[in-house]
Amino acid sequence: MVTSSLTDTVSGHRPVSVGIVGLGHVGPHVANSLILQGIADELLLCDTNEDKLAAEVQDLNDSTVFAPHRVVVRNCHADYERLAACDVIVNSSGQVTLSAISRTGELFKAIDDVRSYVGRIAEAGFTGFWVNVANPCDVVTREIHRLSGLPASHVMGTGTVLDSARLRTVISLRTGLAPESIQAYMIGEHGNTQIAAWSSISIAGTLLSTLKSRKPYDLDAVEVESAAREGGYVSYHGKQCTEYAIGNAATRIVRAIVHDEHVVLSASVQLNGEYGETGLYISVPCVIDANGARDIFELKLSAAESEGFKASCSTVKSNYAKLAPMPVEAARKTPVVIPRHREDDRFE
Repeated sequence: MVTSSLTDTVSGHRPVSVGIVGLGHVGPHVANSLILQGIADELLLCDTNEDKLAAEVQDLNDSTVFAPHRVVVRNCHADYERLAACDVIVNSSGQVTLSAISRTGELFKAIDDVRSYVGRIAEAGFTGFWVNVANPCDVVTREIHRLSGLPASHVMGTGTVLDSARLRTVISLRTGLAPESIQAYMIGEHGNTQIAAWSSISIAGTLLSTLKSRKPYDLDAVEVESAAREGGYVSYHGKQCTEYAIGNAATRIVRAIVHDEHVVLSASVQLNGEYGETGLYISVPCVIDANGARDIFELKLSAAESEGFKASCSTVKSNYAKLAPMPVEAARKTPVVIPRHREDDRFE
């Protein structure tokens, strides 16, 4: 990793520096979570909305008084190259109102955003890790990987880390068990085609599917999966956003990287032959540690689950195919000229 500008040469402690691009809504929640959990020592924040950015930097700096340890929050304006020295960069740029109907609603906006700065940060020498939040998560994460020039292990998306948490929450509320006692994963795209790997859900090493004759474990698989999949829309319907859970999901990944946790999460990562797919970013259980995303686990899926996962992969591929071509070199030249997508009607 690149050494932070805050390195203390006396104590030998190397502070953790995290960049966040996009301070509209989710970005500030990620920043606040990183502060309150004591994960970051320095936050470098970028956004093109100067007033909103200045307000968030002021508010976050004020709140650090109550943090576990001192954190410095810096306003980097739209000077994206300043993030090149960060250990991890979280991408949360997007426009949530465009996702009111589906998580692919932000497709062209989110892609144009990352095309405007990922190449610039790469050109400035960034060698750390990208954690993408922006939707559609799998498509945007793959584009960040392409433009960054980094190994695939250094680029990952929150993907179904959040949806898996929702699945565990649903099962927890119906069984009365604590969520940490439940091992369950949503896999596939972070979107409408994601599926619950139901046949792999377990409690204390016992498959949930083998407990269906006992209360309170006699759950309706279709109903539970639907509740987990639609959780985000419930939140959006009531307050036009999701915030706490997604902020903590991104923070969970950052923590796994900087603390070298070797934790298994269902993040959006690149498949290289696993599940019969190659070069595709999609969510499956994998190990995340100081080396990034690695050691993908191939769950033993039922025939129906395998079919559902393949359909989810196809959806991600079709969304990626909608993007206008843009050479990596073009994203590294300032000013960046972004091509218009053929189906993009935002400006008509």
